[in-house]
Amino acid sequence: MNILLTNDDGIHGEGLWSVARALKNRGKYFVTIAAPMKQQSGMSHALSVLREIEYKHFDNPDFEAWTFNGTPTDCVKIYLEGMTDKKFDVVISGINDGSNLATDILYSGTVGAALEGFLHAIPSLAVSRDRESEISFDTAAEVTVDYLEKILSIKHEPFLHNLNFPKKFRADEAEFASTRPGQRDYINAFASRTDDDGRAYFRIGGTIYDVDAGEGTDIHAVNCGYVSVTPLHTDTADYEEIIALRKIFRSNNS
Repeated sequence: MNILLTNDDGIHGEGLWSVARALKNRGKYFVTIAAPMKQQSGMSHALSVLREIEYKHFDNPDFEAWTFNGTPTDCVKIYLEGMTDKKFDVVISGINDGSNLATDILYSGTVGAALEGFLHAIPSLAVSRDRESEISFDTAAEVTVDYLEKILSIKHEPFLHNLNFPKKFRADEAEFASTRPGQRDYINAFASRTDDDGRAYFRIGGTIYDVDAGEGTDIHAVNCGYVSVTPLHTDTADYEEIIALRKIFRSNNS
């Protein structure tokens, strides 16, 4: 089984290599890595256009690995469409060092890279771990591979699942919860600064403020010690509004 690994933390990301090792240790996966040269958090599904994207082979004795001076989506799209004829069975993005929950999934480079795999009709996982988690990357990687094997034995069509590991497991072993995205915002997200040269700039950060962390959300699940699994898709149409507009247009056109 051919698996393409990527991330948004960059080629040196600890979570990326934990997943690579976990897959290799199972003895039945051929792993290829295509990851950014440097940190690319917050890039969502951005694709670099109108600029050159440098790439080079990353020297590792155990894996075929490539690194790109581009976004996570660049890495997946370029490798799949421009560098190989190999057919991949799975794309895994992560493990990200930090959660990708609720509305943050819209900004996440981790999710964006997995989305690109899904757009190529490949089953895809985006995997993240709370930055303050007691769960090691190696443990999270083993749980991720276990989850992948179980879900592939059940589902036979492409899917896009967003996994988030909690700060610690609720029980002695990982338990999963199927969730919807919550709603997350940030207080004082933009801080204005001026450096010694008089250059004014903003830094994005702020304090997390969860607008919707109710039961059934990904936020609630990880807060309760579950691994949250949020199925995603690319259809963003508002079907109720489509029906409402059709009624308006019919009335206006009659």
